[in-house]
Amino acid sequence: MTYLRYRDDIETLEPDEQATIDGIIQGMTQQSEVVEKREQHAVRASHAKSSACVVGTLTIADDLPPELAQGLFAEPGSYDVAIRFAQGPGETLGDRVSTHRGMAIKVFGVEGEKLPGHDAPTQDFVLATGRTFSSGTASGFLSDAKKIGAATPMPEGVKSAVSSMARNFNKVLGLFNTAYAKADFFGHPFSHPIGDDYFSQAPVRYGDYVAKLGAVPASQAQDALGEWQLDPHEDEDGFRHAATDYFRDHEAVFELKVQLWANAETQPIEDASVEWPSHDSQYRTVATVRIPAQGAYSPARVRYFDEVMTFCPAHSLAAHRPLGSVMRARLQVYRALSAFRHRENGVAEENTADITAIPA
Repeated sequence: MTYLRYRDDIETLEPDEQATIDGIIQGMTQQSEVVEKREQHAVRASHAKSSACVVGTLTIADDLPPELAQGLFAEPGSYDVAIRFAQGPGETLGDRVSTHRGMAIKVFGVEGEKLPGHDAPTQDFVLATGRTFSSGTASGFLSDAKKIGAATPMPEGVKSAVSSMARNFNKVLGLFNTAYAKADFFGHPFSHPIGDDYFSQAPVRYGDYVAKLGAVPASQAQDALGEWQLDPHEDEDGFRHAATDYFRDHEAVFELKVQLWANAETQPIEDASVEWPSHDSQYRTVATVRIPAQGAYSPARVRYFDEVMTFCPAHSLAAHRPLGSVMRARLQVYRALSAFRHRENGVAEENTADITAIPA
């Protein structure tokens, strides 16, 4: 099969894109200020409520074909990783507001040319549930950010009702083998966070090629989570308790997969709301992430993950540079909002360079 090559000119900027990105930063900062006033603490503007904070190992597969042996994955080997699982909202809500989830991976010991401003030997992959991003471009991102900002001051009961409606809407669509990314964004099923699939949603450079990334559960213990459903009336922190209970007794295994760019017409770079068709290219495994059984929520570790450490698309090899309108926005938005949060909390921001810095 023939895959399309990366070129420096495959991206097309939106008109007034920088003004759009500035608007996203301004709107999400104002949202964070509202939440900070309510919670008396600045939290992440998205994925504020962590479910598990864990460490593990990423192992590159042996004998990858040339098109997959690119960038970080060019040679077999193993790397330490830190992974933060979290709920989607940029505020600390009860789990009856079940929205999209995040899985942020920091790979340590990564050498090679980095993006400007990234000076640590690390590579971050910021993944979320859903194969596509709910707003396909930076302008759509700005529109959604305004809506979320307007909803932030609303009571939690209203947010729970919206989440329930979105979740039920997607259930109906599921009967017809379809789904709506925005519905999943606001109303993700009450599923186990360690049993979910996670995706980059938007493309990244993949050495000489371009790809979307995914992390898919790959152990029998995780398969057994398929029937698990949270009862939010029983436990408003149930996702966290389920994740930490799981890691107390079991390892988790995720296959890290890539879907290479093969068709410029059906697999757009600039619109992250479009799912790349599998008939053009399949997700293929390039590495395995193993997370051994461990204490996943000690106070010292959670404070470090939630308050000190940063996960950011800009923490990247040049060979895996994020691509497209949404990703260009994320490169600036994540940095700006992280700086705001750390400044407000009086905590020094740390681009963690070594796994030994992470508390047990």
